[in-house]
Amino acid sequence: MNIGAIEPKEPLRFFREICAIPHGSRNTDAIADYCVRFAEKRGLFCLRDRNNNVIIKKPAADGYEDKPSLILQGHLDMVCEKEPDAVIDMMREGLSLKSDGEYIFAEGTTLGADDGIAVAMMLAILDSGTIAHPALECVFTSDEEIGMIGAAALSTASLTGKTMLNLDSEDEGVFTVSCAGGATVTCTLPVSRERKQGTVCEIIVDGLLGGHSGVEINLGRANANRLLARALDFASQKQPIRIISIAGGLKDNAIPARSAARILVDDAEKISALFSQFDLILKHETASCDPDVKISLRVLGDETETVMSEKSTSDVLSFLLLAPNGVQEMSREIDGLVESSLNLGILDCGAESLTASFSVRSSVSSRKEMMIRQLCRLTALFGGSIAREGDYPAWEYRKDSPLRERMERIFLEQYGYAPKIEAIHAGLECGIFSGRIEGLDCVSCGPQLEGIHTPREKMSISSLQRFWKFVLEVLKES
Repeated sequence: MNIGAIEPKEPLRFFREICAIPHGSRNTDAIADYCVRFAEKRGLFCLRDRNNNVIIKKPAADGYEDKPSLILQGHLDMVCEKEPDAVIDMMREGLSLKSDGEYIFAEGTTLGADDGIAVAMMLAILDSGTIAHPALECVFTSDEEIGMIGAAALSTASLTGKTMLNLDSEDEGVFTVSCAGGATVTCTLPVSRERKQGTVCEIIVDGLLGGHSGVEINLGRANANRLLARALDFASQKQPIRIISIAGGLKDNAIPARSAARILVDDAEKISALFSQFDLILKHETASCDPDVKISLRVLGDETETVMSEKSTSDVLSFLLLAPNGVQEMSREIDGLVESSLNLGILDCGAESLTASFSVRSSVSSRKEMMIRQLCRLTALFGGSIAREGDYPAWEYRKDSPLRERMERIFLEQYGYAPKIEAIHAGLECGIFSGRIEGLDCVSCGPQLEGIHTPREKMSISSLQRFWKFVLEVLKES
């Protein structure tokens, strides 16, 4: 189906242009350039900082000059995940958009509607000469997906608004009004190596669903990095194993769906049988949450390889098995809400060290610090160290919110039912903004997206149409 013919045409026109520009995290130069050129062409105030955050301001429409400014906010970067057989360099190539008439998706990759559709909607509003709105301060932040680094570095000195509509949500009909705080913690363990002769094998754990480590951490989905460590440990109890390399996951905040290792063994046939045995164990364990999990082993041949020492191999497996992962605490105040969690999102190793990056989240700051101390203590036991970055605060619920009340009324009028008001375990930039703009009244919402942070990501067309109409009415009544 021709996406250019789908309504709403203007937001989708900008969305197509955005998707043609590579804009993964830490690769936002080009998309920031695009936003700056957009503003300059239209004579709008534009401010860009060295972190590729962009602020574009537009004066109030006629009749709205006496209304207070409204901040619209979304992020420029996307999570770049792709299918194993997808032939695309997401650092340099744009996405191939498709539609089946019901959804818009990208061929073999993430779509980046998280949060490209927010950027597209803001640009469409800024571009229009007919939309009713108060003075607008549109904030396009960078590197949200890797710890909200852009928002953390953004100066809010130029912002005058005290009301903010964040468009970084993926559940239509849900208004998010509170979120967890978090940080990215990278643990580095030293490893020693030696030359050893044996049979080289590659072991791969894949077929998992993966997903967002905040929104979907409570669904019981397996972590490929953890399963790989378990598989290696299971086999090592009966046959000697030396690790050559191990790696899995691309983003600390995405539950890894694939992880792989190269190992050196004495008897490939016995090792293969052990992994086949553990494959059956995993299929039984994950039948309800990850039914397609599989462990595959490929014999690469006899070689003399540089492998981790016996002690380093043991230390790596011990660390990966002992490191906390997944849901740690549930909220005692809000039923069903995850309070604290960790996600071992990225695993990699070099000649002299192993690195493991965790996304740590909690709506209670002291528990966040406790989990980080756990990682620090555990890593120190193996002679390693940690680094933390991307710290962001929790966003606390505001009982008195004129914006939320106005949005609830408009939603009920347009949809015929009341929206759901919720707190989430995932981090949102709203926490950073509310911590810097005194008295900020903020709500996060968005159209229906499915499978975000995975190649299964897709955006509902009918939902986008309804949500676009809703946002325009919120602007009109602001």
